Amino acid sequence: MSKHIVIVGGGIIGLSTAYYLQKEGCQVTVIDKTNMDAGASYVNAGYVSPSHIIPLAAPGVVAQGLKWMFNSSSPFYMKPRWDIDFFKWLWFFQKSANPNKVKYAIPIIKDITLFSRELYQDIYNSGDLGVFQWERKGILMMYKTDVAGEEEIHTSKLAKGEGLEVNELNLQQLKKIEPKVADSVKGAVHYECDVHTTPNEFMEKLKAYLIKNGVIIHINEEVVDFEIGMDSISQIITTKGTYYPDEVVLTAGAWSSEIVKKLRLRLSMQAGKGYRINVPSPTGINYPAILLEKRVAITPMNTFTRFAGTMELSGINHKIHKERVDAIATASESYYDNLHIPQAAKDDAQCGLRPVSPDGLPYIGKVAPYHNLYIGAGHAMMGWSMGPGTGKLISQLICKQPLAMNMEGFNPNRKF
Repeated sequence: MSKHIVIVGGGIIGLSTAYYLQKEGCQVTVIDKTNMDAGASYVNAGYVSPSHIIPLAAPGVVAQGLKWMFNSSSPFYMKPRWDIDFFKWLWFFQKSANPNKVKYAIPIIKDITLFSRELYQDIYNSGDLGVFQWERKGILMMYKTDVAGEEEIHTSKLAKGEGLEVNELNLQQLKKIEPKVADSVKGAVHYECDVHTTPNEFMEKLKAYLIKNGVIIHINEEVVDFEIGMDSISQIITTKGTYYPDEVVLTAGAWSSEIVKKLRLRLSMQAGKGYRINVPSPTGINYPAILLEKRVAITPMNTFTRFAGTMELSGINHKIHKERVDAIATASESYYDNLHIPQAAKDDAQCGLRPVSPDGLPYIGKVAPYHNLYIGAGHAMMGWSMGPGTGKLISQLICKQPLAMNMEGFNPNRKF
């Protein structure tokens, strides 16, 4: 008899986990508190980025964040507030932001993103989801200052050392592939190893495939409690009913740390708000790019161009701050000639909450002391890049298959 798996959270991590578990013949139910048509899995930049090997917890990040704390339009904003969980997370983050921890994290991040890229490619080749955007043009890390350029060139050398495909471009070389780039841009590092997608397109096709293949998806349903028996979860109690799972997978993104409190557990994680602007009219932008000084990501997606960015640590909320939206638009327009982001597009901006762990590595694996609880959360800006890889690893754990990679760095029970 096949196992009944209940997945709490229907973002890219949860649906990827459902995809691989149903392939193994499991009975899968997905529960999500939302309508499953918005949030971080829908508003992200759509990058599958092996190039993003440096964890968010890197030397100097906290100091920079403190400088920007009172500038609500800055790329990295920490809202001043009295919150014990936030203070503890910040302390753990600062402890993790050192060269040794970064060196440890680099190959781990690279391995899971390369694994995920391979799995995305397999899904694309399989035809399970039909046709979706999957373009390997790489990502341009564009800079206007020598300081930003030197920092990125240093990162590119680390990436080359990890075997990733990278090229340095001066302005003339950059304009050959992206003619709209402004003359104020000095150059770019081109990470050819990266791929871009249209997230909402992929998510809708993945949901449709799962439903067609027997996965039950319940939307607008919130977990309110658990029943525990013999160190295992015996019941999941929601706003609409009760479930009796063999195994439970928690992939609820930024809400995961709140949900585990119902199990008398603590998971150090903060919600990092990001914004997106979609411009449906032609922009003439051909390549995905990150504007280094402003931390803005730009992606040419199917039928529109997406401008995304900011990391706002202000708790779990979906409040749109107009000044942050305007900052993304202004920054983008300054890197390209004759680019105009209409007011209507800015008025339609949306946000999503990324789950950020203190050390820049996600939580993936079995959660002690429970024998049937697994988690996939804490991926920060890399949830889209690591989605299928995370789902596959959780599926391998549950189905007791050989693991595709060493998971020690993802241990949900690790100490900081």
